Amino acid sequence: MKKLNWGVIGLGNIAQKFLEGFSFVRNSNLLAIASKSQSKLSKFKKEFNINDEFVFNNYEDLINCKDVDIVYISLPNSFHYKWILECIHYKKKVLVEKPAFLNYFEAQSIRKIIKEKKIFFTEGFMYRYHPQINKIVNIIKNNEIGKPLSMKSSFGINILTKKKFIFFNKKKKINKESRLFNKNLGGGCILDLGCYPTSFSLLVASLIDNINFQNFKLLNIENEIGETGVDIAAKMEIIFNNTFISEVEASFKKNLGNISIIKGEKGEIIINDTWQGKDGFSVVIGNKTYDINDNGNINIFSYEIESISKSILNGSSETSFPGIKIDETLTNMKVLDEWRNG
Repeated sequence: MKKLNWGVIGLGNIAQKFLEGFSFVRNSNLLAIASKSQSKLSKFKKEFNINDEFVFNNYEDLINCKDVDIVYISLPNSFHYKWILECIHYKKKVLVEKPAFLNYFEAQSIRKIIKEKKIFFTEGFMYRYHPQINKIVNIIKNNEIGKPLSMKSSFGINILTKKKFIFFNKKKKINKESRLFNKNLGGGCILDLGCYPTSFSLLVASLIDNINFQNFKLLNIENEIGETGVDIAAKMEIIFNNTFISEVEASFKKNLGNISIIKGEKGEIIINDTWQGKDGFSVVIGNKTYDINDNGNINIFSYEIESISKSILNGSSETSFPGIKIDETLTNMKVLDEWRNG
């Protein structure tokens, strides 16, 4: 079987999980890594058995490496645009970690270039590739819950407080240089977590007949700005074509969980873990409920790697559905811009 050679720039926590996914993939080869940290290079080289010639201490050399077919960009948000452009210059296919861009302008600029040059590009929403999403898509398409009318989706992790005693919480000291809290690095809960429920809202809206998911408006925006100037809690409603409503919420203050609920004319879908695919989901129709559990025993990034590699090996310049294509990334970025600006 022909395999696609992957290179990875940026060796943070997400890259660690992503690289572990190659253990379960048949059509892909983890070939090269790049980091400005020698300690990370040494650690990842040893753990993932990377040959010396494909261990780079700068990103340019990896991107320019003739043996690398696709580059996974796992850097802070503010660096995405620059290194996407660099990949395009060397005609490398690109998977960039979410959110792909800091704003709509960057997304629009890249869309124009990759469309002209027909370069493969996709944004790293790994949940889109988990088997449970395909099953949910089919349930909606088969009209099992009727026409979707509304949904709720959230992603929140409390990273601002820690338990001191049984009844008291203590505020954590914020690292102002952290990518999560630094405005210049694209910090804030909307870009880091809110992009998940907004992207899922777009997916569900795209499945509804006679709805253009690009036709939307935002209502009831509530954003709380923290001490470093980034949003730490946010919620709002997206209304598509004045008919389908999605309530979304993101937070660095509360453990909101990963639940999504999609309500239709005849029933609803309750997803216990939208983003990792754990614990399955339930379909409720009238007085009947049936559960579907498809956790899978492999790393969730394995589904993403295998599907993207398959698309490329088949000659496509876009990822296959329900992976996120550039036009959807563009719309999602527009939603995020409007949400952040309140």
